[in-house]
Amino acid sequence: MNHVKYPKIFEPLDVGSLQLKNRIIMGSMHTGLEDSAKDIHKLAAFYAERARGGVALIVTGGYSPNKTGWFLPFSSKLTSSREVSRHQIITGAVHQAGGRIALQILHAGRYAAHPLAAAPSAIKAPISPFRPWAMSDRKIQSTIQDFAKTAELAKKAGYDGIEVMGSEGYLINEFVTPKTNHRKDKWGGSLENRIRFPTEIIRQIRGRVGPDFVIIYRISLLDLVDQGCSFDEVIVLAQSLERAGVSLLSTGIGWHESRVPTIATDVPRAAFVWATEALKKKIQIPIIAANRINAPEVAEQILAQGQADLVSMARPFLADPDFVMKAQQNKADEINTCIACNQACLDHIFKRQRASCLVNPRACYETEILYKPALTKKKIAVVGAGPAGLSFSVVAAQRGHQVSLYDSAAEIGGQFNLAKKIPGKEEFHETLRYFKRQLELQKVKLNLGQTMTSAELKAMDYDEVVIATGIRPRRPQIPGLEHPSVVLYPDLISGRVPVGKVIAIVGAGGIGFDTAKFILGTTENHSNSGPVAIQNFLKIWGVRQDLGPEGTLQRKATPKSDKKIYLLQRKAGSLGQNLGKTTGWIHRSFLKDSGVEMLGGVEYLAIDGSGLKIRRQDKEMILTVDQIVICAGQESLRDLHNELQVLGQSVHVIGGADKAQELDAKGAIRQGSLLAASL
Repeated sequence: MNHVKYPKIFEPLDVGSLQLKNRIIMGSMHTGLEDSAKDIHKLAAFYAERARGGVALIVTGGYSPNKTGWFLPFSSKLTSSREVSRHQIITGAVHQAGGRIALQILHAGRYAAHPLAAAPSAIKAPISPFRPWAMSDRKIQSTIQDFAKTAELAKKAGYDGIEVMGSEGYLINEFVTPKTNHRKDKWGGSLENRIRFPTEIIRQIRGRVGPDFVIIYRISLLDLVDQGCSFDEVIVLAQSLERAGVSLLSTGIGWHESRVPTIATDVPRAAFVWATEALKKKIQIPIIAANRINAPEVAEQILAQGQADLVSMARPFLADPDFVMKAQQNKADEINTCIACNQACLDHIFKRQRASCLVNPRACYETEILYKPALTKKKIAVVGAGPAGLSFSVVAAQRGHQVSLYDSAAEIGGQFNLAKKIPGKEEFHETLRYFKRQLELQKVKLNLGQTMTSAELKAMDYDEVVIATGIRPRRPQIPGLEHPSVVLYPDLISGRVPVGKVIAIVGAGGIGFDTAKFILGTTENHSNSGPVAIQNFLKIWGVRQDLGPEGTLQRKATPKSDKKIYLLQRKAGSLGQNLGKTTGWIHRSFLKDSGVEMLGGVEYLAIDGSGLKIRRQDKEMILTVDQIVICAGQESLRDLHNELQVLGQSVHVIGGADKAQELDAKGAIRQGSLLAASL
């Protein structure tokens, strides 16, 4: 048997009545499948696939203990014995697959998006449209009983444990934190009163489920909001919960309204584990580390250094359901790594869509997107080794087709080779590593440095040709565009052209923002992991590491740069409105803090030796810049597709070659995978 590369990960752990076979937990994440009875079999298949992949324990998305706790009207809940049989479909599927599963109980509190929203005090959340009702003492008591009842129902439904959501700014967190608890009765004021609500919930749950049933409590380790709890208060809460009967503590970082990134790709790996380690020293029960842990070597290091007893990963199991199995088999190079982009998971959920994954379109579609062996094996050519071409090639070859992949470049990746150079997007290296390994495993014939013509492809007698040639930057009609100061964004980011000192960026979509971050990052050594990266990140976003009584926030450090940047768009209004729903604010805030001047409603008049002439708000001005970077959209490269159609070749077009828009890796990878599944 091969030597296990990650021994700490694969040490078993006894918790209550369970023996966990390893130290990796799949953390809670809402998929959108929880909210409808008709989707229960899809949800069961989603969890079962992860159980087969070897994870020790799965925690479901949040289920409300009553109507006021719904996140959305009629969203997921477990409140009645009539619902037990539905949940048994989930637990049965997971157990049959050899896994264990716990139900998360979540009351949305003031984050509830409906008029029944309830909270300790009637204080509206900045991210919610409704002001909550202040809960009466009677309502508080009945809500505690509702939590206990849901836990009892979960046990009857076959769950191996429950997790009580006490983090991220939801109801329980709202009781604990002075920011949202202004009560004057026994449920507010002193710390003893504020932690009474969670402590009583745990006591009553323990009384209902017995001494051995696993109870996880998700504790808000760092609130990362003004008037949040001090770390000393978190310690008191943790010790109170331990005495009340909690089996495991899981660490949550930040509220949803916090202005500190906690799980986006800009966050270094394991950026908050230092706080988990500090709490571990104050309690006796096992503690779970979380947030931006996406690789087995990171998990192993956390466990080996004694910073936590278990490691929770959520989105990495969207990206690769076999994460644990691959790590155990010493095949970490085959893991499809989560890049923390949020584009298909959190962004979908906050837009009330089903979650999925940019790098794994099958996530949450396990019963619908099937990569079955092909009935007829075909000889297929793919032109273009960007995200769309790579995803098609891997899936098609996996199904048994004979695939030849061509690209004129010397390396695979297409636009990903630009993305990986943007500070905060270093994880794109992992996606390219994954695809490179999969091309090898699936025996795709890779032909780099080859520009194929339609005549050559037709002459080679392929059954199918797939065009994934991508895009080229659009050149807007601005007088003087040929001036030497003008550069297209690929030339700048690739390093073919040096970065200027005073720069105007024409176009403020995702590429414009990325280009600004790239320019700012040229003065610093950026990394997505390691102590230095974490310290720099925490300083820039104003997070204290000393864990003193003042709380966890401090004045943000101004990012340093010797560049002056203007970011411009034609459209009037604020810039970056079309960026990711859960990450756009991060990019806008960082550029603003870095001194980038963002101007909307700009008309471009001319470019000459004096700079960029513009008109804005009926006023003409000259931006005295030494470099103008064009990020004004893209055009599809689909000439080859059109030529092959004329020649009568069976041909398909995917990715940017099909539809040029703001670079859409999510759509490209999904489109490539779906086409490969259908041929």
